[in-house]
Amino acid sequence: MNLRYKVTLAYDGTNFAGFQRQPNQRTVESELTRVVNKMAKMPTPAIVIYGSGRTDAGVHALGQVVHFDFPFPMKTENMRKGLNSMLPVDMEVLKVSAVSDQFHARYDVSGKRYVYRMDLGEFRNPFKRHYTGHWKFPVDLKKIRTALNDLIGEHDFTSFVASGSSARTNYRTIYEATAKIDEIQNELVFEFYGNGFLYNQVRIMVGVLVEIGAGTRPVDGIQELYRINDRRYARRTVPASGLYLKHVYYEGDDPAHPTKLPKHQR
Repeated sequence: MNLRYKVTLAYDGTNFAGFQRQPNQRTVESELTRVVNKMAKMPTPAIVIYGSGRTDAGVHALGQVVHFDFPFPMKTENMRKGLNSMLPVDMEVLKVSAVSDQFHARYDVSGKRYVYRMDLGEFRNPFKRHYTGHWKFPVDLKKIRTALNDLIGEHDFTSFVASGSSARTNYRTIYEATAKIDEIQNELVFEFYGNGFLYNQVRIMVGVLVEIGAGTRPVDGIQELYRINDRRYARRTVPASGLYLKHVYYEGDDPAHPTKLPKHQR
């Protein structure tokens, strides 16, 4: 009888064509699938990996979650060590848990937390190019924090979703949205926590927020975008390099926001 395991992993997205398996592309899912099947001594990739969601090419993860059904029991710590011994250096399994066969890494998600790091140096730092975005213009943090309040709550984020989204609706709920300056790294750091995010939503929101901070968009610009409901008016999508999937929440992980994303919003 197959046993279900929940795996939390981190990865550097620089050299991946995203999370989801694609023909003739190196992806997080394909690498993990290869290693899990090798550990199980499967002659063909019979074990399927189910992720909490996709990350795009160049996006990083500090706490992505997947599940799979394994053909025989294994101690979770032995599985963690075994997977890490075979995975490439830009991936690392942080935790393995045995879970009920009713658990689903995607459909049981109650929330996700993303971080975006924007380097504020005058010149693009070649040593940060894979791990931050870049914004060389002065920003007013007070304006950005005022604008962040307009993101809180349930909204129609049509102006903040890229073409190609497969979501049934563009309504999402954001519980927390913060911004701070990391003085040591000279970076503007955003953090967003919500019940789910649309295709490129975080990167588009950050693009709007840095324009507000730079004074090229009004402080109430987010409210205007809700009224317009047109992606073209949000303009820029900041680079994938600065985006990190920090944490995936499941029911019981966060008592304040225990509700799953409704099926029609997945």
